[in-house]
Amino acid sequence: MLLWENIWQAILDWLVTSGLRIAFILVVGLIASRWLRVLSARLERLIAGAAPTEDEAQRASTLTRVIHSTTLVTMATVAGLMILRELNLDITPLIAGASVVGVAVGLGAQTLIKDVIGGFFILLEDQFAVGDAIQVGNIAGGVEKMTLRATFLRDLEGTLHVVPNGEMRIVSNRTKGWSRAVLNLGVAYEEDIGRVMAALGKIGHGLYQDEGFAPLLLEEPTVSGVEALGDWAMTIRIMVKTKPGKQWDVARELRRRIKESFEREGIEMPYPRQEVLIRSP
Repeated sequence: MLLWENIWQAILDWLVTSGLRIAFILVVGLIASRWLRVLSARLERLIAGAAPTEDEAQRASTLTRVIHSTTLVTMATVAGLMILRELNLDITPLIAGASVVGVAVGLGAQTLIKDVIGGFFILLEDQFAVGDAIQVGNIAGGVEKMTLRATFLRDLEGTLHVVPNGEMRIVSNRTKGWSRAVLNLGVAYEEDIGRVMAALGKIGHGLYQDEGFAPLLLEEPTVSGVEALGDWAMTIRIMVKTKPGKQWDVARELRRRIKESFEREGIEMPYPRQEVLIRSP
């Protein structure tokens, strides 16, 4: 009988001391996780409402979820270690073992960690977003999907390329902020340069005044002049600053108008040719 009384007394003492501390740790952890979830949701809504574009709202939402997940895992780990200590368990071997496992996992998952860190900085620095047209190495396409590990690019042929974020060393974003349509035109040497540039300026002004294409332009097209003297033609450049991603539509319309205008004006657009001089004895 005395043995059972001692056992119940020991259990009661443990419940009053360590048991209460464990319960306190669990309650505090649950309250903290609930508040963390609420704060993350409010922060996400606040950023989404203040973001000027949908892409920036999506980037902020992704960063908020990443921070929430990382904080939650850290809190759970700390609470678990505190509970183990209250159970009078020696957590030193556990920490040492976790360190060894962490090193092993880290060595085996270096590529994954590099991809995740790369994706985090891509979102943080807003290098590109879903819908942008980018080029990574020899791969070019539209960004169809983004995760912390990889970016999904769809090229013009419809092929989906999955590019790990850690492999992106140099990224060319063709639709960031604004774009530019640049056309290099070959014109015969026999043509008058002033007449050709005047015709191009008229074409650019007409495009800038067009109600269908004016909303795509940020400024009136400019003719920079003769850019090169080739073997069979001189190159004249016309360029225009456009809204992001609209440079291809504007360039196609410019080519069409230039072709029709040059035909009306009688301006020759040459093709490769060779002149052969034959001398008789």
